[in-house]
Amino acid sequence: MTRTTEPGGRRPLDREPLAHLAAALRGVGQVGLQPHLLTGAFVLVGLWAAGREVGLSATLGTLVSTAAAYAFGVDRGSVALGLQGYSGCLTGIALVGSLGDHPAAYALTVVGCVLCTVLTAALTALLGPRGLPVLTAPFCLVTGVVLAAAPAFGRLPHPAAVPVPAAVPVAGPTALTFSDLWHAFFANVSQVFLVDSWYVGLIVLVGLACAGARAVLAAALGSAAGTAAAWALGAPAEQVAAGLHGYNAVLVGIALGAVLLAGTPWNAGYALFGAALSTVLAAALTALLAPLGGRTLTWPFVLTTWALLAAVPHLPRLRAATA
Repeated sequence: MTRTTEPGGRRPLDREPLAHLAAALRGVGQVGLQPHLLTGAFVLVGLWAAGREVGLSATLGTLVSTAAAYAFGVDRGSVALGLQGYSGCLTGIALVGSLGDHPAAYALTVVGCVLCTVLTAALTALLGPRGLPVLTAPFCLVTGVVLAAAPAFGRLPHPAAVPVPAAVPVAGPTALTFSDLWHAFFANVSQVFLVDSWYVGLIVLVGLACAGARAVLAAALGSAAGTAAAWALGAPAEQVAAGLHGYNAVLVGIALGAVLLAGTPWNAGYALFGAALSTVLAAALTALLAPLGGRTLTWPFVLTTWALLAAVPHLPRLRAATA
């Protein structure tokens, strides 16, 4: 989800024998907006540690969407940096996790990930002139449509009762224990990949650290801001601890705090504001979509980042990152 610069000024790996695998690995890292091979490697290890189903679906989704981009002749620099693979990674996890370990789920994953590549191109054409990145919008659109349509077709497996992170409002706040707090800190990160596991979150943070101190610090601050906002608003402790209120804040923290805006104190404060705002928006979208059977997914991250980034040119104290 980052722009088209390679760390250290290295040339994109579009002509090397293992270009497809390298691009796919970067695609996994790009879920966290980092096009680093080590970041992608650590994240993929964490996903396989979460279970065979998660690891396989993430790997399949990333490989398919990356291969589709090569087949469609998408700009090789974009493909090499993983910009065509991250939506496929999340789509694979969401569809297989929702529909079950079923052949139809994997078939839909293949189709959905090809569609992610097409939607990435379409949204790039629409948003690029406005200076807005695509982010995870293709994943949200494809996954939302497939899971909404699945129950209407008898040959398709039906979505599970709780297929992807979707916090359901529960009346009455509860106190957060120290165990809840530290679990939430890591689970916020793992829930970016639709997984509730503190050790997966830890592995992902190690991967982000490979991309640089700024990336891992932004993720950590985003997680803390999301937890603080959820606690301040009285969210149920079990939902906070499971990371259901903080994963969008992690992504907003990285996007605005480490990638899309320059590293200034004003920008850092703006990123924390956005992380907290995405937590509130997540609760609102969940309340709106739940009665319709819709999924919140990473829409709060996408909408918050688009809105705050679009405002930057009109807020003189803020500065966008240089390409």
